[in-house]
Amino acid sequence: MRTKADIKKQITDPFINNAHVISMYGLDENLSYEAQFSIVSFENILFDIMTNIIFFLEGLFGQHVKEVDGRLFNQKNARLSWYRTMALQFQYGFDLVKDKDYFNNGTATADQIAASKIIKYSAVNESDDESRVILKIAGELNDELAPIPAPERAAFDAYVKEFRPGGVKISVINYEPDLLYLNLNIYRDPLVLDANGMSILNGNYPVNDAIEAYMKLLPFDGAFVIFDFLNYIKNNAQGVITPVNINIESAWIDPLINDYGTPISIDVKRIPESGYFKVVNFDSISYVG
Repeated sequence: MRTKADIKKQITDPFINNAHVISMYGLDENLSYEAQFSIVSFENILFDIMTNIIFFLEGLFGQHVKEVDGRLFNQKNARLSWYRTMALQFQYGFDLVKDKDYFNNGTATADQIAASKIIKYSAVNESDDESRVILKIAGELNDELAPIPAPERAAFDAYVKEFRPGGVKISVINYEPDLLYLNLNIYRDPLVLDANGMSILNGNYPVNDAIEAYMKLLPFDGAFVIFDFLNYIKNNAQGVITPVNINIESAWIDPLINDYGTPISIDVKRIPESGYFKVVNFDSISYVG
């Protein structure tokens, strides 16, 4: 999108280079428009008005194009992004319009509609070993990511059957979070942190706070990258000289046993099976220095 300065220049350049205008105003072809017309002149005010109108219209048209492109991209066309869009549009307690894939909100209030949208996070992937769409979802409980409860899950499964294209297999993953077990050595500045990692000045635990902040920054179904994780701690936890990974493990729900499997060490990075992680505790973080 053009800036106002670009638009005005494209108006004033032809104006001051027009032979009739040069003759009428006695302009110097070697001088710019700004050097020959006052900001309070009639011509300048007129061009400013034209510039603002054009800028507004271009912004309006640009936004319209974005909205149309977004709708076309996410429409029912077998794109993976469409499945995510449909998941986020689910409304618990509402019925679909007959023969449609959107909900009948009737006389429901805006608050009721907002409360019914219980799927807060969604990600979609394709299975590596079969023709199947993997749809990960999560809601929120006490401002933290959490699986949706069984009654809501049953309603969501019925909704998926309604909107999925014929012949497409969909597996919905609505798991408890993948667990992270952190075994770290934190080389500390003893002037700032005590031997337990507590801030001498503020009484908080900067490393714990940085870890919690980093986990909130991870996008849903985003990779946990050990290098980025340690770098974040170093840059955001006051009093940390060097954080060192001794061993970071992850465990996730095994659908065959409907419980967490054995924790597995993360070498470089890991994408959570559930779509999100939860740090078990900070008990295996040691402070050195």
